[in-house]
Amino acid sequence: MHPSQVLFKSQMLRVNLPVCDHYAGNRRFAEKALALQAKLGPVFDITLDLEDGAAIGNEAELAEQFSALIASELNRYSRVGLRVHEPHHPHFIEDLHIALRLAGPRLAYLMVPKVNSANDVANAVEAVDRVAAALGLNKLIPIHILIETLGALREVFRIAAHPRVESLSFGLMDFVSAHNGAIGLEAMRSPGQFQHPLIVRAKTEIASACHSYGKIPSHNVSTALQDPAQLAQDARQAREVFGYTRMWSIHPEQITPIVQAFTPLASEVDQACEILIAAQAAQWGPIQYHNSLHDRASYRYFWSILQRAQQTGTDLPEAARVLLNFVEK
Repeated sequence: MHPSQVLFKSQMLRVNLPVCDHYAGNRRFAEKALALQAKLGPVFDITLDLEDGAAIGNEAELAEQFSALIASELNRYSRVGLRVHEPHHPHFIEDLHIALRLAGPRLAYLMVPKVNSANDVANAVEAVDRVAAALGLNKLIPIHILIETLGALREVFRIAAHPRVESLSFGLMDFVSAHNGAIGLEAMRSPGQFQHPLIVRAKTEIASACHSYGKIPSHNVSTALQDPAQLAQDARQAREVFGYTRMWSIHPEQITPIVQAFTPLASEVDQACEILIAAQAAQWGPIQYHNSLHDRASYRYFWSILQRAQQTGTDLPEAARVLLNFVEK
């Protein structure tokens, strides 16, 4: 049996996504991002942004441009999604028709912003499926949800429970603005974004909801465009303290530092390989490793280390790849 079948047979299937979600709001930036993805590999997703990227009156044209890019050979790994307008926006349905008609088979996911409730999410998914069926598209499009309203946070566990939702992202700036000045501007950047009680509560609720249902919590952007050290610190704090397994990028130079911050240390990967290889040799029974006892509870932790290593492009030792079925024997 594959290790994941042994270790997680009594648990729900968990979603796995690249650790970085890069946003592009116009064709030039989108093409640059696709070229970088072709170079680095599918260690990051690209989300093309119709909500904030389109000028008023230019929504359909940008949707057609982005959809053509998603359907093109430039999209080498089929890891490009589309952020559409919010469900109550007059262009939401038009976005769906254009995107699913031109790029449906290659579309990695749809990011839906500014939902206010679990019902909004359910209605949005039904609209996606209705348009797909009308177009003859035999594919269930994965849905990502942007949590940026007080209503969405109130129902975040119900939203995460929806079977079509893969990931929840935190929209920090809109969430702060939704408090009508009750939260100061300093909470939109570090260190305030990791200290203000209402922001801390929002981030932890989103992460907890995602982990409860096997979904991916995706952390908000870092505004430290000219400060790589601050960006790296933000990414590490999102992962190590708040439990986020994915993070947004808004500039190409943010992608590599984010991926590196989410990459396990070489020592962690080596330890995980050694323990899991020994565990497999023991038919997944308990083992001793450096005078410490390990069993399936800790094996699941070390399996997650190897998954994250694979997602971030880390080369695993050949013996571990064979024994753990990352490559054929």
